Amino acid sequence: MNGAQSLIRTLVDNGVEVCFSNPGTSEMHFVAALDSVPEMRGVLALFEGVVTGAADGYARIAGKPAATLLHLGPGLGNGLANLHNARRAHTPIVNVIGDHATYHKQYDAPLESDIDALTGWLEGWSRRSGQTKDVGADAAAAVAAAQDAPGRVATLILPADVSWGEGGEPSAPTSPRAPQAVDTATVKAVAEVLRSGEPVALLIGGDACHETGLRATSRIVAATGAKAFAETFPARLERGAGLPNLERLGYLAEQAKYQLDGIRHLIVAGTKAPVSFFAYPGMPSELTPDGAQVHELAAPGQDVAAALEEVAALVAADTEPVLQEATRPALPAGPLTPQNWVDVIGALLPEDAIIVDEANTSGLLLPGATAGAPRHDVLTLTGGAIGSGMPVAVGAAIAAPRRPVINLESDGSAMYTISALWTQARENLDVTTVVLNNNAYAILRMELQRVGASGDGPRAKDLLDLGRPDLDFVKLAEGMGVPATRATTAEELAEQFRRAVAEPGPHLIDAAVPPLL
Repeated sequence: MNGAQSLIRTLVDNGVEVCFSNPGTSEMHFVAALDSVPEMRGVLALFEGVVTGAADGYARIAGKPAATLLHLGPGLGNGLANLHNARRAHTPIVNVIGDHATYHKQYDAPLESDIDALTGWLEGWSRRSGQTKDVGADAAAAVAAAQDAPGRVATLILPADVSWGEGGEPSAPTSPRAPQAVDTATVKAVAEVLRSGEPVALLIGGDACHETGLRATSRIVAATGAKAFAETFPARLERGAGLPNLERLGYLAEQAKYQLDGIRHLIVAGTKAPVSFFAYPGMPSELTPDGAQVHELAAPGQDVAAALEEVAALVAADTEPVLQEATRPALPAGPLTPQNWVDVIGALLPEDAIIVDEANTSGLLLPGATAGAPRHDVLTLTGGAIGSGMPVAVGAAIAAPRRPVINLESDGSAMYTISALWTQARENLDVTTVVLNNNAYAILRMELQRVGASGDGPRAKDLLDLGRPDLDFVKLAEGMGVPATRATTAEELAEQFRRAVAEPGPHLIDAAVPPLL
């Protein structure tokens, strides 16, 4: 058994059953080894950013890591933006990075680079396999490290000669670190803050955004009158009819300051105290109101859902959560607008859907339109590196092949990783992509104003415009094997969306929605 075979066998035996790949010469023995371990599903993507984003989406839904296979330092470099999003989401991923043979590195071949330095940027776990006999043990350690609470990117660097060398030995599973329990004193102290009678807000993130944490949070709010918010960009937010409906903290600093206005205590659970996404002239970076005290109930990596349940047992023992009723917006009519397209989605969202939301400025009203829709999950752009949505949808669809995946995608972000559509077609994934096509980087138009820059000139405006020529997403999708249509009215969007979610396989709708700015 060679090193590559022992690696794949170990990954499968440790529960890693999917590898998203864009390989090169240094990974060819891994590619060949796939036929000797048929339990591993290899999924090809045409760009490394799709590989890494798909691994992110897979793990957010499956609750366990996928592997990636990337070619040397440049391949890792191409995938770093979506690994940044995965890092911010605390997503467990096992990165396998091929490297030059150990004896070849001294010659500084054209693709030689400092891969180890790049892996450090991910703030995760990294190891370089030095001998073929150790590859299996290294792989098992990588899988365990990726799943250490709250989850992280684990990178295994595999030199080509270590991969092709004989003497590989598969390794049995290694247990990851479980989430740490929150100590009783902290739980009691937070309960006392909630009983203080002073204005309190609760900000939840991580696993608290799943049903157990949501129900406990709702009980606390109902019993104490505290405000509660989910973090701005949760990795996976469970919502819809039958679950508590929690407002997310606003993206704009002004929104968040308004939501938290007047509070004297901020309790954070599974996340950190909020800060502004960017710095703005004359505005503070910290969003907690002046004079308010921050209390940490649970840090990322601690058992936040259990901690919330313990707090609820103290302050809301006889209180039931407030659950969202089943409601749907009426189907709108007329030309598409930033306000009405979301009602089409809310009115027609299928049961048990997964929404991958990278709608950006076009999606500001989406949470309200879908609050009472059938229960669904929302995966958001956790790290702010655009180009996440289409790849994350690929991974989510592979993780949950019986659930409809709805990718709501802004046009500018779509173009970063548009080749994900090819993988959707190749794998026949049940993904419906709605591209909100406003021919602009609309969010940057807004930011140009908010940072106080003088941006009324034609040359500045031209850099934020996506016209000349206009992007034709129907032709782009069809060229990669995905059936596509174009909608300019709410009626057209409704008819096309109904048909897309009813038919198996991928579909794309190019929705002409004017920009907010």
